[in-house]
Amino acid sequence: MISCSQLVGLAAYGYCRSHHRYFWGFRLYLLCAPDGMPIAFELAPANAPERTVAAELLASSLEPGQTVICDKRFADAEFERLVASLGRRLLRPDRRDEPVRFGSLGGVRQWIESAFDTPKDQLSLERHGGRTLAGLISRIARRLLALAAAVLHNSQLSNPGRKLTAYDH
Repeated sequence: MISCSQLVGLAAYGYCRSHHRYFWGFRLYLLCAPDGMPIAFELAPANAPERTVAAELLASSLEPGQTVICDKRFADAEFERLVASLGRRLLRPDRRDEPVRFGSLGGVRQWIESAFDTPKDQLSLERHGGRTLAGLISRIARRLLALAAAVLHNSQLSNPGRKLTAYDH
């Protein structure tokens, strides 16, 4: 079989809960600062255990004492212990079946989704066109570098961090 992509054998099938469908490829794990500045990313096959990949990313990218805000998918006592053992604090929305600890974090969640929306939609991260692993990583890194440059430039101009409409030409 001749394939148009050299990613066969590296990528995998995973399930996207927000779109309610399966997809083939990779998941991008992105760690951002509060202003949307990309700090680190990790690319993993779509079927890789999310908590394991996230734990590796956090262990290599954050300083002790920093707070990590994530979604309900990371509601697991073992994951919380792991994050605490790294010297970080984990905040996430409460599930319906547990006592109130953090609250809904609704406004924060919207802010996080908007931080992910910028590279996904405005920088066309999902339509990268990479056919090799090196090409895929390169295309992701270029888009995240462009986002970092825009956030830095905007902070110097006292503009909101991820406001990229001025660069949409």
